[in-house]
Amino acid sequence: MKLKNFSLERYFAKHEFSAKYLLSCSDCDGYSLKYVLDGAYEEEMSLWEGMTLGYTESEGHSLLRESVLPYYKTNDINDVVVASPGELNFVTMNVLLEPSDHVVAVAPCYQSLTEIVKSLQCDLSFWKPDPEDWKFDIAHLERAIQPNTKLIIINFPHNPTGSYLTLDELQEVIRIAREKNIYIFSDEMYHKLTMEATQELPPICDLYEKGISLWGTSKTFGLAGLRTGWLVSQDHSFLEKVIAYKDYLSICSSAPSEILSIMALNNIDRFLQPNLEKIRNNVSLFSAFAKEHKIIKSFTPPQAGSTSFVELDIDETSLVFSDRMVDQVGIMTVPSEMFEHTGKYIRVGFGRDNFSDVLEVFGRYLDTY
Repeated sequence: MKLKNFSLERYFAKHEFSAKYLLSCSDCDGYSLKYVLDGAYEEEMSLWEGMTLGYTESEGHSLLRESVLPYYKTNDINDVVVASPGELNFVTMNVLLEPSDHVVAVAPCYQSLTEIVKSLQCDLSFWKPDPEDWKFDIAHLERAIQPNTKLIIINFPHNPTGSYLTLDELQEVIRIAREKNIYIFSDEMYHKLTMEATQELPPICDLYEKGISLWGTSKTFGLAGLRTGWLVSQDHSFLEKVIAYKDYLSICSSAPSEILSIMALNNIDRFLQPNLEKIRNNVSLFSAFAKEHKIIKSFTPPQAGSTSFVELDIDETSLVFSDRMVDQVGIMTVPSEMFEHTGKYIRVGFGRDNFSDVLEVFGRYLDTY
């Protein structure tokens, strides 16, 4: 297997820790260790203080998997496997797919959702939204299905556009998959980050027997540094293969990360509510900002998630625009090229406390552009 460079992550590696301002991050500000520990229950603190730094269970700490269960219909920890989110995506594709298989994936998307499929030499089709409003048409998905389609990859809340499905639309995706006996891998990393008027979708694993849900602490909880994620599925045979494959990768998760993740899952409102308030306030700020600057050609506020894909009225590529801006004023943005998407777009992330300060600098730059 040979993988192309991960364009988005390489772009972040170049600028994220040197740029003065970050306007395109998909995660919210990271919470401090003290904040996590201050909200822990007595039993959780006992786990933390008594923790040893040896190997942990391959499938994840049993108490961590029990802490995951209240967010799903299942009551069986054997429906849950813990690892880093990227690892779980990588393993899922390798476990499920053969070169003869066809896959349909949402696009634009986080590169790992499709790059691993390509590396496995599968045939790949894309389900793309209408750029006018970023709505995904179910009919377009249905037309993309082929006799050898093995997997549908979805990501809602959608990164980078902020698009979301209605429950009826999600049920239609399931109908299409069920009729053809197709797996659905649902990247739900932004689960629960919904705008006030948006109905939250249930995890795909609760609705479909061949549904695989991926969630974790990175986006919803503002704890990306823990590198904790989990798969939930009704398909135990699939999950057993995931655990076996994991033996060749991380083997097991970090003991400190598992205990801190238990604290977060058992105290979700301490993490979720501040993030929701921050995102909603920043979306409102940017809506007003977009109306004041003609260079912003279009802005569709997110229905869910923490990002939007913003179209620019510029005479150069979005990559050149982003490179020049980070060099001149220290604002890092992610151009559409990092999502292999044509057009002049940048991703804007709404999960940071200093968003208004960055907008002030961004506005001055656009005024002189």
